[in-house]
Amino acid sequence: MELIEKTLGGLLEEQTAAFPDKEFIVYSDRNLRFTYSQFNERVDRLAKGLIAIGIGKDSKVGIWATNVPDWCTFMFATAKIGAILVTVNIEYKSHELEYLVKQADLDTLCIIDGYKDSDYVQIVNDLLPELKTSQRGELKAEKFPELRNLIFIGQEKHRGMYNTQELLLLGQHIDDADLRIAFEACDCQDVVNMQYTSGTTGFPKGVMLTHYNILNNGYNIGECQKFTEKDVLCLPVPLFHCFGIVLGVMAILTHGGSMAIVEKFDPLVVMASVQKEKCTALYGVPTMFIAELNHPMFDIFDFSSLRTGIMAGSPCPMETMKQVIEKMNMADVTIAYGLTEASPVMTQTVTDDPIEKRVSTVGRELHGIEVKVLNPETGEECEVEEQGELCCRGYNSMKGYYKNPEATAACIDKNGWLHSGDLGIKDVDGYFRVTGRIKDMIIRGGENIYPREIEEFLYTLPEIKDIQVAGVPDEKFGEQVGAFIILHDGKTLRSEDVKDFCRGKISRHKIPKYVFFVDGYPLTASGKIQKYKIGEIALELIKDGQG
Repeated sequence: MELIEKTLGGLLEEQTAAFPDKEFIVYSDRNLRFTYSQFNERVDRLAKGLIAIGIGKDSKVGIWATNVPDWCTFMFATAKIGAILVTVNIEYKSHELEYLVKQADLDTLCIIDGYKDSDYVQIVNDLLPELKTSQRGELKAEKFPELRNLIFIGQEKHRGMYNTQELLLLGQHIDDADLRIAFEACDCQDVVNMQYTSGTTGFPKGVMLTHYNILNNGYNIGECQKFTEKDVLCLPVPLFHCFGIVLGVMAILTHGGSMAIVEKFDPLVVMASVQKEKCTALYGVPTMFIAELNHPMFDIFDFSSLRTGIMAGSPCPMETMKQVIEKMNMADVTIAYGLTEASPVMTQTVTDDPIEKRVSTVGRELHGIEVKVLNPETGEECEVEEQGELCCRGYNSMKGYYKNPEATAACIDKNGWLHSGDLGIKDVDGYFRVTGRIKDMIIRGGENIYPREIEEFLYTLPEIKDIQVAGVPDEKFGEQVGAFIILHDGKTLRSEDVKDFCRGKISRHKIPKYVFFVDGYPLTASGKIQKYKIGEIALELIKDGQG
């Protein structure tokens, strides 16, 4: 297969010519629908509006928003004029936003009203006291010398900010020829998107991704699911994350398919969208699928249209995978594995893989990518079934971390291998398994313990709905094993029951010293479990006499 050497805007225009009247984006809960041609026309109008307020090649445009209907419009509008869309985690609070705006050199920030208990408008006004007295587009902020424009995504008017409607009107005064000049100046090797890694340790780093990175990754992700223009994907994962943009939008765009986007994850909206739009694919992190499967109204929905999809973002419990296949009709569900720096997918199972490989591995390397298991100490390639660090090399490697050459060099070595920080093995059939994270590893008295192994073992207890195993700080051993368990409704277990179940079945040092029964886990906004925080919570629970 030839790699795609096109820009996002170029491919959108090609697919619009091929499928003008086909639906591209649907919001099923409000019956909002854009065909390819309607969407492309709105993108062009917004792109001209952005040109009108001085945004152009290499401008950094931040977007701090849930999956609102114009999220994708902003993504493609910036891509068409050579600007770089910087995605902002919807969970960010004031100090995290301040760090990103400065580190990314944002000149424009697009926001919605807020998310959960965060009032974005208030946060922005607190960080930018000058906004109330600034003309739109003429912000001069003491803290943020680069920042000039604030855009509110929506109809409301706020002091010092443009809104979407005003940009669309301003765009009418820009000649189509000006947009074509900006469009023609774009190259597929240009950075189109910057994503800040979750920052679960240290300060977040801006991962620079090119058109070439994400279009090719998206195409191959879609190929693993056998996508065609007939596929309809239900997309409830956040667009600010690679899961939404690349596995979702790029996989669909490259295959001429359709997307039913969910603004904020709600299992009811997801299931209703699947039924109403006759979706053929559904995405989610394991916690999302668990929420759907365990929803009291699950049985009233029709999943017969589903065929495939992706479970990714964190290790997938085997039992959950089996239920998704049996109860949600997703016989061809796939597992994808990677990290933002790899655009993001390195390996993925395919629909033809035997079921045991699809529930126990993360598949094989995608087309055009080399994946190896390297010894973290020597850098040598590991033998089959020998554990080491999962590393990749190919079209998918990020351009680097923004303004951070040292961190880039630490992630991508002199031979071009991108180091994931994850531990894994390659089996005799060429499939990869993730066995843990170098940082996640529990070291108890010098013994290396891999949480994933204990989690999979304890999942066989029928009372357990979800489980996470993490290290709990301990004076004597350095760390002890802690099991954090969510029980199925109506089920009971005692900590001693869990320990008794382990005895004689797994090594003594792997048996959890602490067993906590919890209602949920600390999550990143993209649904990933923050293991480092779980260990911290354990100390509080122990103080309260639990465990």
